[in-house]
Amino acid sequence: MVGVFESGHYEYDSTLALINIKDAEALFRLPAPTGVRLRLTDMQRAPEVAHQLARTLSGDLYIRDWTQQNKTWFSAVQIEKRMMFIILTLIIAVAAFNLVSSLVMTVTNKQADIAILRTLGAQPGSIMKIFVIQGMTIGFVGTGIGVALGCLIAWSIPWLVPMIEHLLHVQFLPPSVYFISELPSELVPGDVVKIGVIAFLLSCLATLYPSWRGAKVRPAEALRYE
Repeated sequence: MVGVFESGHYEYDSTLALINIKDAEALFRLPAPTGVRLRLTDMQRAPEVAHQLARTLSGDLYIRDWTQQNKTWFSAVQIEKRMMFIILTLIIAVAAFNLVSSLVMTVTNKQADIAILRTLGAQPGSIMKIFVIQGMTIGFVGTGIGVALGCLIAWSIPWLVPMIEHLLHVQFLPPSVYFISELPSELVPGDVVKIGVIAFLLSCLATLYPSWRGAKVRPAEALRYE
């Protein structure tokens, strides 16, 4: 034994050993190496290269790429991503209900003003449009601010998390436990657009009931005690 190394990952440190190829052949009584590992410039082409090698090479060979080797782990990550998307959608839905209650309170407080507009000739459709536009404006501004802050935080994670770890003297992802030692962050434009569109559409739907209530205000009843 020449030396001991530590990669920081428990899985590798507990199972991986490096040995001279000639010594390995003598130790395991093998005439030649039993496996070859390829490193590609573009890791995303690994499934394609593995398929080409399987068609080209003959004999009793077992070929697999990193997506097959870690298939269970990547499937778990995909499930977690879907669950996070569902949870985020539910959070947005709760915010939409808050918008509904806010607009309902606005309609309740503005019944006298709505009644005056109705007596001046405003149609129910016009009253409804006022609250729809108000709700859409709130939803658009809120969605824009939320998306901007979310993107800013996502871009700041690579330096923000190490700074917090340094200040608190803690490590959120110990290498001995997790596959990674730092929290990666990648902004996917498609996901950002999808979340923003869903948030805006939910805010638009949230305006329908309050605006309908506003359009149903009866001027005589609203002005009776004014």
